[in-house]
Amino acid sequence: MTAAHDSSWDPGTRLRVLLVEDDDGDALLVEEMLADTAVPFSLERVETLSAALTGPLTADCVVLDLQLPDAMGLSGLTKLGQHAPGVAIVVLTGGHDQATGVAAVAAGAQDYLVKDQVDGPLLVKALRFARERKRAEQVEQQFLQQQLLARENARLERGLLPSPLLRDPHLDLAARYRPGRNGSLLGGDFYDAIELADGSVHMMIGDVCGHGPDEAALGVALRIAWRSLVMAGLPMADVLGMVERVLVHERIEPLFATVCMVVVAPDRRSLRLSLAGHLPPLLLTPGDGHLLSGGRVGVPLGIVEGAKWEALDVPLEPGWSLLLYTDGVFEGRVGAGSERLGHERMAELVLDIRHRGGLDGTDLLDELIARAERFNSGPLDDDVALALLRHEPGEPAR
Repeated sequence: MTAAHDSSWDPGTRLRVLLVEDDDGDALLVEEMLADTAVPFSLERVETLSAALTGPLTADCVVLDLQLPDAMGLSGLTKLGQHAPGVAIVVLTGGHDQATGVAAVAAGAQDYLVKDQVDGPLLVKALRFARERKRAEQVEQQFLQQQLLARENARLERGLLPSPLLRDPHLDLAARYRPGRNGSLLGGDFYDAIELADGSVHMMIGDVCGHGPDEAALGVALRIAWRSLVMAGLPMADVLGMVERVLVHERIEPLFATVCMVVVAPDRRSLRLSLAGHLPPLLLTPGDGHLLSGGRVGVPLGIVEGAKWEALDVPLEPGWSLLLYTDGVFEGRVGAGSERLGHERMAELVLDIRHRGGLDGTDLLDELIARAERFNSGPLDDDVALALLRHEPGEPAR
């Protein structure tokens, strides 16, 4: 099969070739070989490597002579590959220099041709195959980059989403995390929950503004700092201030974070809530539920130096559940317009899922995400983090 009858190529597609060749006779020979085939082509010739590097390359393939006035051997191939990494390169060698051709392929060329052993069909076939090899190399490189990104995201995600430290058999924590933008870019949403020796349960959820590895790494640092401070016994009123100091010292650019922090009393009959720029959690009771909006929402961490955050004390009934969430779950659109779901309608969805659907725990969280995505007519753009702490009635915890 000759290149002119290669079924993998659309016969109407024009083959764009750049020839880098200083010898007029060899250049004329290449042009005649292309003209002898039935393949439409456009040929541009330059005599030096410098001329080829003066601007962007639009050719499908470059035919490169390795013996040029300003580039001898593989140096020209290296410079051309750096200048136009997406363009396929076929090198021309002399009859007694095939070893250099093999070395050129090892150095990044897609193929090589020996000048006195090539005809038109072989030349076109080499150019076509070189272009397809280049495309395959780029696809493989993109796949490897995606694998590296996925592994890096997995490491960051493990830091953002820890194993909660809860011992009370009457408490259950269900959580879900969903990276936004089809999972292509990890954000800075994080959560944690710890039960201390006195029986109190400390729980938090936070969101670093922005998306990317810097934001995710900062989220990991803040979560670990929060856990360390709580386990060290620092009073709740001081924890947010210390976490903010970590944020200010660790951030690379002026990032801020919102945090919702809750401390459930050892007898599970009350909680204390502090909000740093974060929307209030949803308190669910056996018969109803409501957002804990009575407390003051303080400024996010990293905005105002020396800020203070007021705490709200909330009584609890047996069998309560508490849902902490980040804004990704309710910032999706409703229909084709600009209307957003909003956290109040999100709360109504949770009540509907729980009461009419009879779902709870991770099933409730999964259904909430699914409904938000249906409203949005597709995956949510922002990260979604949900943490549902449930109290199951029974003997007193303490």
